[in-house]
Amino acid sequence: MKKTTLLNVALSRTIAGMGHGDILVIGDAGLPVPPGVELIDLALTAGVPDFASVLRAVLSELQVERHVLAEEMQKVVPPALVEIERLKGKLGKREWLSHEDFKVLSRSARAIVRTGECQPYSNIALISGVTF
Repeated sequence: MKKTTLLNVALSRTIAGMGHGDILVIGDAGLPVPPGVELIDLALTAGVPDFASVLRAVLSELQVERHVLAEEMQKVVPPALVEIERLKGKLGKREWLSHEDFKVLSRSARAIVRTGECQPYSNIALISGVTF
């Protein structure tokens, strides 16, 4: 059995297979998943698991070079943004896109992780870095 924080098989496998520049999206319960993009559905009920818990678990295994957020997040300021600010030292450079452009970017993701988060715009695209 694994000794690290992240126990979900599909998510752990996806992270292990990611290369430099690959994208992993963590999304709220309403973020659409484009055809052809793998869905790792962790949602159980509204709010479970929350965005912050999933982000922390992913960051325990994924080296992140930069991240992308929807500009609309700045107006709504969901709890997800508070957690992102708290973890910004592990997230690399920040980029902002409109929510529509964020959804276009998600078409290039290796996978989209659906959380139970129900606060609007609680989404992040993590672009993987290297550990060397």
